[in-house]
Amino acid sequence: MPESAERKIIHVDMDAFFASVEQRDNPALRGKPVAVGYAAARGVVAAASYEARTFGVRSALPSVTALRRCPDLIFVPPRFDVYKAVSAQIHMIFADYTDLIQPLSLEEAYLDVTADRRGLATAWATAKHIRARILEETGLTASAGISYNKFLAKLASDQRKPNGQFAVTPDMGAAWVETLPVSRFHGVGPVTAAKMSQLGIDSGADLRAKPLDFLREHFGSSAEWYWHIARGIDERPVNPNRERKSSGSETTFDRDLLVDGEIEAGVLSQADDVWTWCERAQAFGRTVTVKVKYGDFQQITRSRSFPTLVDSQAALREASRALIRSVLPTPKGIRLVGVTVSNFEKQPGRVGDALPLFAEAVGA
Repeated sequence: MPESAERKIIHVDMDAFFASVEQRDNPALRGKPVAVGYAAARGVVAAASYEARTFGVRSALPSVTALRRCPDLIFVPPRFDVYKAVSAQIHMIFADYTDLIQPLSLEEAYLDVTADRRGLATAWATAKHIRARILEETGLTASAGISYNKFLAKLASDQRKPNGQFAVTPDMGAAWVETLPVSRFHGVGPVTAAKMSQLGIDSGADLRAKPLDFLREHFGSSAEWYWHIARGIDERPVNPNRERKSSGSETTFDRDLLVDGEIEAGVLSQADDVWTWCERAQAFGRTVTVKVKYGDFQQITRSRSFPTLVDSQAALREASRALIRSVLPTPKGIRLVGVTVSNFEKQPGRVGDALPLFAEAVGA
């Protein structure tokens, strides 16, 4: 059995997080199809309630398509400050159970609960306790996957959504993976899934049947990852101080912009959004990048690296302004701009230490 089988990992995933916060805070939205975003011509759905998902409305779907699928769809503007505050509240709950917390986004995180801090006897019971606390303290539901590695825990959290949990034990992990479509696997996107299907790989069992040399021939450096997950193997630890490589923000304008001042104002607005995150996280980088996408979808970037950290809002704004001015005046309309800070300094890590994985039957 791999070393990771000794770990007890929970993947917690909030149910339709942004949309659920909106329905919680506005009772008039409850039970109705809700999309977080803007119903503008170039708008994109940031999140969708489960009522909207029954119509095929999903995040990243263009707003016009979402409305075509669900004419009664209610759009509400995003309130990211509220979502961040609720996420922080949820992470405070996590911290009562473990120091080993690895956030993936505002709504999901890995928790290593190998050390039984609360004396709950099993990882299964710990997940139930955490979900009950989240519901009691935030009014929101969460789903959870419990397993001996991160790959399986994340897969498991989808099994009983919404508001449920599922466990994958060491004795069932490899066989369970074989039953799943490869399109569900982390690291297998739509393009890769289509390529795999052309090669006769549609399930975990199909993937496991392929020798490593075959996978290397067709998937290069990703071959080892695919070979391991097809066998339920994932040795990655939960890393509470995973190095953040960048922080960025971008916006799509309602119309293509040609006026220098309007374009510059858009860039500075995105720089301010990025600075808000940097200041809150106390994470500062040395490289600033400005992204530009034109009306014909041509995309360019301009970057500058500094000898010292960009550790003030004024410095970030000035760097962003200089970069966007390097492509102005524009020969054609600009539809999108973005700002990213990268080249962060590494942060010191922490380690943790044993908790039985399960003492109850697997289920919701």
